[in-house]
Amino acid sequence: MSSGAGRDSGDEEVSASGQYSELSGSASDVVQARDVQGGIHFHGARSSFESAPRQLPGDVSGFVNRAEELRQLGEMLARMPVEPMVVGLYVITGTAGVGKTSLALHWAHSIRHRFPDGQLYVNLRGYDPEPPVSAGQALDRFLRALGVPPSAIPAEAEDKAALYRSILSGRRILVVLDNAATVKQVRLLLPGSSECLVLVTSRSRLSGLIARDGGYRFSLDVLSESDAIRLLHTVTDGYRRRDDEEEIRELARLCARLPLALRIAAERAASRPLMLLRDLIADLRDESVLWDALTPDHDDDADAVRTVFAWSYRALPVTAARVFRLLGLHPGPDFGVPAVAALAEVTRNEARQLLDILTGAHMLEQQIADRYQFHDLLRAYATEQVMNQETNDSRRHASARLLSWYLRSLRNAVSVIAPHDRLPAAPETDSGSEPLNFPDAAAAFAWYETEYTNIVGSARVAAAYELHDSAWRFPVLLRSIFVSQNPFEDWIAVTDVGLASARRIGDRFGEAELQDSLGKAYVQSHRLEAAEQCHRAALAIRQEISDDFGVAASINSLGLVHWRSRRLAAATADFEESLEMFRALAEPRWQAVVSTNLGMAHVDRADIESANEILTRCVEQCRAIGDTAYEGNALFFLAMAQREAGLPNEALASIESALAIARDRRLDAWGGYWLMELGRVQRALGLPEEALTSYQRSAVVHRRLVDRNREAMAIDGTGECYREIGRYEDSIHFHRLSVAIFRETGDRWWLATALYNLAMSLGLAGRSRQAIPFSRESWGLFGEFEDRRAVDMRNRAAALVESAADDEEPD
Repeated sequence: MSSGAGRDSGDEEVSASGQYSELSGSASDVVQARDVQGGIHFHGARSSFESAPRQLPGDVSGFVNRAEELRQLGEMLARMPVEPMVVGLYVITGTAGVGKTSLALHWAHSIRHRFPDGQLYVNLRGYDPEPPVSAGQALDRFLRALGVPPSAIPAEAEDKAALYRSILSGRRILVVLDNAATVKQVRLLLPGSSECLVLVTSRSRLSGLIARDGGYRFSLDVLSESDAIRLLHTVTDGYRRRDDEEEIRELARLCARLPLALRIAAERAASRPLMLLRDLIADLRDESVLWDALTPDHDDDADAVRTVFAWSYRALPVTAARVFRLLGLHPGPDFGVPAVAALAEVTRNEARQLLDILTGAHMLEQQIADRYQFHDLLRAYATEQVMNQETNDSRRHASARLLSWYLRSLRNAVSVIAPHDRLPAAPETDSGSEPLNFPDAAAAFAWYETEYTNIVGSARVAAAYELHDSAWRFPVLLRSIFVSQNPFEDWIAVTDVGLASARRIGDRFGEAELQDSLGKAYVQSHRLEAAEQCHRAALAIRQEISDDFGVAASINSLGLVHWRSRRLAAATADFEESLEMFRALAEPRWQAVVSTNLGMAHVDRADIESANEILTRCVEQCRAIGDTAYEGNALFFLAMAQREAGLPNEALASIESALAIARDRRLDAWGGYWLMELGRVQRALGLPEEALTSYQRSAVVHRRLVDRNREAMAIDGTGECYREIGRYEDSIHFHRLSVAIFRETGDRWWLATALYNLAMSLGLAGRSRQAIPFSRESWGLFGEFEDRRAVDMRNRAAALVESAADDEEPD
């Protein structure tokens, strides 16, 4: 029985960035043909995800004693749970500015040697003005850092968490979750075993993590007086003469012995070596009195911090103070020099100098070269200042300059990453800040990854400022990258924002592009009904505005929805109509893409002669335009057609060429799927033992990808191999497993196929009575489909029922 139906090879676009993991796994992933006399086991499911991330930010310079706290943390580490399924979990809590992050990072650096498999870090930004990082977003970042190819990351947060736990199982990894606001942000990020340690910082008590997840809470207080004085000395030593100890003690008291406030105050003292400390203290007291007068509800710690902020802010040069408050408008957590230059309307050299001033005053942090960020309290303070000191027009113009720079830089990046895509022109702007240009796709993609959160945030800020022309363009440009990265949560959310903006200004072209993007997101996350609605909406608008290219693309997209739903006649008609339109438009690349889709539909409909003719031409077209990814896709489907035409040697050459492209382009998901066709070709050549290896490798890849449906297809193919070898009981075992999975996934075509295979193996094993219900169920399911292959399979299932019934007749 050929398993050559129900295929899916990804969507219309493949990233040119090369951001994919290797196709082939280690030796432990592969069952050698010589071993087939024994059992076969699908093991090694995480072996190719062996990246050892090193994500900890740098240790804190001038970290003061905290000796007692570090001793207590060390004692807690010594009591790490020994139960294999209990994760080590420490929650450091305390007021804002008390130094939770500094302590966590300092301790993490001191123990990282105990976690040789890596360290993961994320700032969950639970207390930022912008929306916090969700568990799903954090998991997406962690999985990428752990080596999971973007195309392999599941859509749902629960599925991401399951993959994350599987990868971390058996590995010693330190996970730091900074600035968590809620238990919900944290719980899905917990590994599943005791080899890992999780360190959480929060202003909240997060009692659920203690009660339900067995965490240890560590409450961090303000510094002791001696440690506070020591911190002041550490920052000012070498800059000032020895100050009076009583005055230093008073300065520590005014800062409420909070490390953040102490560092800012000490930096100001160090930068004014000739000013008496008593005069600095008098200034700080005056600021405190002013703050007390303006603040009706007092929190001593918070008031002390804000007093120090105001004191330092007023001491900044005018231009630096302006940049500080304008950065309160920035849409994301960190930023580089070019973005600041655009925001403040200064040159990049001037921006760098101003950032140096702010960093020197401890009003900004610099974690890595040319990247700056706020402490969350300082960001809130900057936002207050920009709201109080800048007019609405001033804030809007500054945001418009920044968003224009991000939008034009993004367009330049996408034009390199996806050079064949149709991109919207940037809106007219009077911004004088030049966007970035990129020498190649790797550089463009690296910039996209660095600025990802800022770019997504820019769309939301643009909509909030009613800069709708920009707001809808951000998600349209991001679509070209999202189709190969699948960040479904952000993809759908930011596209919804853009769609609302396009509708607000009546931009029908933008609305159609965004409906198309949503359709792609829903197809790739297997929500076909929603996908069809979006693509039909895009099609209607494109027809209305006479966008012939868009109409042809929408019809192709609907064909893919129909194909995935196994409405093959409708899919074929869509592909034929789309192909004719692209021919009329003289679009050679799109002709090749749609022709490949048409060829695969003919394969599924068992129209093998037409499929061979179309796909052979597709391979030539893809080679002519230099599109190697789609050449591989065309070769994959051509191999199917050649095999079913009785040309297994030609099919072997085609599928091996496709797999070579997958390895070279690092197309993990596609290549893993194509391995199943290699297995089918090997079986057609009478090599079921070699086919076992191909199916097993495919199953391992799809288990890593958390693609249960395709994993089940590979498992079912394994059962077919065992049947051809004559090991019927093993065959039955694997077919039962695939049937169970297909019942879970709801794929009725492949469930029918697996049931048929199970019934056949049961019959060959002499268990005809047990085969009857499976063959009957298979017969009924195949009846739900109307294509030629379905009719043929229904007839085979009926014959199997009759054969099993005859075997049951008494002599």
